[in-house]
Amino acid sequence: MYLTQEQEKILKGEYGEVLEKNFRLLVRLGEIYDADKMIPIVSAQVAGVSFKSIGDPGLEFLEDYSSKGAKVKVLTYLNPAGMDLESWKELGFPEDFAHKQMKIIESFKKMGIVITATCTPYLAGSLPRFREHIAWSESSAVSFANSVIGARTNREGGPSALASALCGVTPNYGFHLDENRKPNVVIKVNAELKWNSDFGALGYCVGKQIKDKIPYFIGIKNASTDQLKALGAAMAASGAVALYHVENITPEAHLIDVKGLEKIDVSEKEIKESYEKLNTGEEPDILVFGCPHASLHEIKELVEKLAGKKLRKPLWICTSRVMKDLANRLGLTEIIEKAGGRIVADTCMVVAPIEQMGYKTTAVNSGKAANYLPGFCKQKVVFNNIEELIKKVVK
Repeated sequence: MYLTQEQEKILKGEYGEVLEKNFRLLVRLGEIYDADKMIPIVSAQVAGVSFKSIGDPGLEFLEDYSSKGAKVKVLTYLNPAGMDLESWKELGFPEDFAHKQMKIIESFKKMGIVITATCTPYLAGSLPRFREHIAWSESSAVSFANSVIGARTNREGGPSALASALCGVTPNYGFHLDENRKPNVVIKVNAELKWNSDFGALGYCVGKQIKDKIPYFIGIKNASTDQLKALGAAMAASGAVALYHVENITPEAHLIDVKGLEKIDVSEKEIKESYEKLNTGEEPDILVFGCPHASLHEIKELVEKLAGKKLRKPLWICTSRVMKDLANRLGLTEIIEKAGGRIVADTCMVVAPIEQMGYKTTAVNSGKAANYLPGFCKQKVVFNNIEELIKKVVK
């Protein structure tokens, strides 16, 4: 792989131990995947933020880096943490967990990383343009950036995204190259998709079948950005889909010839089967929306359904700090709290320690969350659209 004179100096340790170690990681990745060079990135997004995910070894690793003066070179955001960084006590998060979580956040802050923990950085101030190179690690954000925005990122791990943030570059391979962004399977959808959960069910079904292939959807007549967010997140969770195209909707779809590709049909029957597979519980202990983090539009939709009602079970709307602040200013938070719900920032139902907080059955409208909750949080799951879920818990 070609390296500039400056990059050779980094490898020789002339700019310090931390930079050398991280650049060496990127060079190794580039060698494995046959990259020809390093390319500059405009932003990074680092996963491995929740104490639940990385534990004490991860905390020690981050404290070591921050104590040695590591600083990021590009705009860098964080994936969700394990709790709301401001309201954790009111929400009942364990004190010992919160203590460790705040130490993790402090280490990232010392490195110059933006302390907003979200899986939707593109809704919170980190929006790349079409064809810009980035190094993001949250699987749903990677899918959204590649597919809906047309930016370019591989599905980075937490360490490689952090390495790219510190070095300002990433190896030139995978989805950074035009030839690797072509689809290899056509998904013909013959089903009505109304709710975000329908797109989640479709994504769950397709991801299970195609694993890490690149699908090209035909038959989806219309889809909002929230619905595309739900589709990509579910495919990334049940498979490892990092890029998809939708005919007449996503920005690179019209550039592609799909003649001769394998074709898979998805009908109402497969969507219904996905709902059935994802439902493992009956009576929820808590409803959690916002996986991926809720947009302002999604928060408003929930407000319309909650206004004037009273809930008999806890309800969280997980979102970014930016969206929570907007909801506060618009008076949406007040309406949700009057009903008995909460807007919860910086975290989500998958990386928060909800199993330690007494919850055993969680209701969600997210195909991604429904796929992950049984394994990551020992939860039974009620999966449905927001209208049916709210009906279940209104007094």
